[in-house]
Amino acid sequence: MNLIQQLVNAIWLGSVYSLFALGYALVFSVLGVLNLAHSAVFMWGAWIGLLVVTQLTLPLWIAVPAAMLGAGLISVALERTAFAPLRARGAPRISQLISSIGASFFLVNFAQLLFGTNPERFPIGLIPAEAIPNLPFRVTPIQVVILMVSVVLMALLNLLVARTRLGQRMRAVAFNQRTAGLLGVNVGAIYMITFFLAGALAGAAGVLYGLAFNQITPFIGDAIALKGLTVIVLGGLGNIQGALIGGFVVAALEVFSVAAGGSNYRDAIVFTLLFLILLVRPQGLVGQKEQTRA
Repeated sequence: MNLIQQLVNAIWLGSVYSLFALGYALVFSVLGVLNLAHSAVFMWGAWIGLLVVTQLTLPLWIAVPAAMLGAGLISVALERTAFAPLRARGAPRISQLISSIGASFFLVNFAQLLFGTNPERFPIGLIPAEAIPNLPFRVTPIQVVILMVSVVLMALLNLLVARTRLGQRMRAVAFNQRTAGLLGVNVGAIYMITFFLAGALAGAAGVLYGLAFNQITPFIGDAIALKGLTVIVLGGLGNIQGALIGGFVVAALEVFSVAAGGSNYRDAIVFTLLFLILLVRPQGLVGQKEQTRA
């Protein structure tokens, strides 16, 4: 087993997992509820990017922002229809969780109706698939693009949350919705912006995932949904930095288990670690206890 090669594989795959999981973490940190339709938004982002390239014949550098915009708007519509009405009635969070599951089924079935179930692919040669020469390990231009786009988006999100007025308002709502409202924060607008950002990240992750494996169906969100949940639990629910770390941890476990000949057990290894973390440190690897998390 080539250690350096496996680390390279884990880094680019982990960047996709982290980017996807950030949407989970962002919504949970502000609303305190898991959006289980996030994987369906991820799937729609992949399809939007594919259609922009294949049907509109536009370049990839336009397809990624288009997918982010489209997935972000889908996510906002999801918030308005599946979350906001229940929140306005004071429904328990479990009701919102169940509502998101129903919304996920709708989005997947609607995609199945529009696109069918046969895999679709990005055009061959859109990004050269040959390994970059003269390196001691194998890395392709697609993998480099995936890593670069993911790192830039994650850095921009961290900058927005930590250094901008919008980020301050998001943190205020995450700390206490009622107090934030009394201080003049438009809580409803913050919810919509949060869902838009989460959806945009999911859309970008969907396009990058589609480029990496070049096989897009209405069901590509199913597998990564569980990976994303594992990532945010490992990193700490609602913890953005934890989601970054968790994504690379999960990817490394997958990659090294496959390299060691355990491809049939890679998911079992990941979820065993998840179980152990929940037993030993329920708040995750870098998460804080609930009363001090925000």
